[in-house]
Amino acid sequence: MIKHITLLLKFSGLCLAILALFSACKEESKKISASSPGPSRGAPLPVEAFVVKTKNLAENLEVPGTLQAFEETDIRPEISGRLVRLNITEGGAVAKGDLLAKLFDDDLQAQLKKLQVQLDIAQKTLERQQELLKIQGISQQEVDLSELQVNNIKADMELVRVSISKTEIRAPYAGRLGLRSISLGAYVTPTSLITTLRQVNQLKLDFTVPEKYGDLFRKGRPVNFTVAGSDRTFTASVLATEAAVEAATRTLKVRATVAGNDSALLPGTFAKVMLKIGGNDQSLIVPTQAVIPQARNKQVIVYKNGSPDFKIVDTGIRDETFVQILDGLKEGDTVLTTGLLAIRPDSKLKLVKVE
Repeated sequence: MIKHITLLLKFSGLCLAILALFSACKEESKKISASSPGPSRGAPLPVEAFVVKTKNLAENLEVPGTLQAFEETDIRPEISGRLVRLNITEGGAVAKGDLLAKLFDDDLQAQLKKLQVQLDIAQKTLERQQELLKIQGISQQEVDLSELQVNNIKADMELVRVSISKTEIRAPYAGRLGLRSISLGAYVTPTSLITTLRQVNQLKLDFTVPEKYGDLFRKGRPVNFTVAGSDRTFTASVLATEAAVEAATRTLKVRATVAGNDSALLPGTFAKVMLKIGGNDQSLIVPTQAVIPQARNKQVIVYKNGSPDFKIVDTGIRDETFVQILDGLKEGDTVLTTGLLAIRPDSKLKLVKVE
């Protein structure tokens, strides 16, 4: 019995010691919390801000482009036949109307000669009948039939001449020939590619821009570009834009013309197009980090008497530091630039720095 009492006393003493130790730790924790320099509950949130102002703002864009020949045509025959002449110097220049290739046309020439003989006889017959008609030796109907025959022969001759012209393949405009794809004596059809003709004294530059900038690229606007292998900067002039925005990419296709025949510029070359957007002295600006993107719009937080005011804004061009505000703010407003994710509509704010 005495043994059990002794054990009970020892257990009770151990429990009292543990309770005393826990109480001491709790008091010490309260003292540390009371002496901590951290902000107390409900203290204003320190933030930094920027005063909205105007600035000459311009956005530099770099977009890919492609150089193309101003005109490019695949030279193919209109009819089938055997090549009997080929006047193609690969890479050479040709003038408009130069004969590039000739198909076999001896059969057509023979038909033309035959029709010419028939025409001569028909005309002589018509002349005799017209003389007989003057003395009432023949009826008017017979003269009319002879005249009809003459006209039919002339029409047949014209058809043969058109067929003969189709055996001659001529340059539709002045330009430079590409590589020859066929040899003399080959039998060609309208699907056979003989060579390619390109007008290279003037090139086209095709590139795309985001749809929001489409209205800035009017006819005559200059654009600069560079090509691989050359450290020079070339200039082109906007010719026209596509009539519709590409729905898949939300971009607008722009075509510019490049004057001159520079040896560094070849059709098909990749070009880096450098575009300067903006440059307006009255651009209303805020730092880019001040704009909060939302699902349907963009907003900024304006500081007003220690409280936040959330405002929806429309943005324009931007550079590395600032973004243009088109609507939603006015000059002199104070927008917050730090702590944006922690700010709530009922937050209390304290400005620690204003730019």
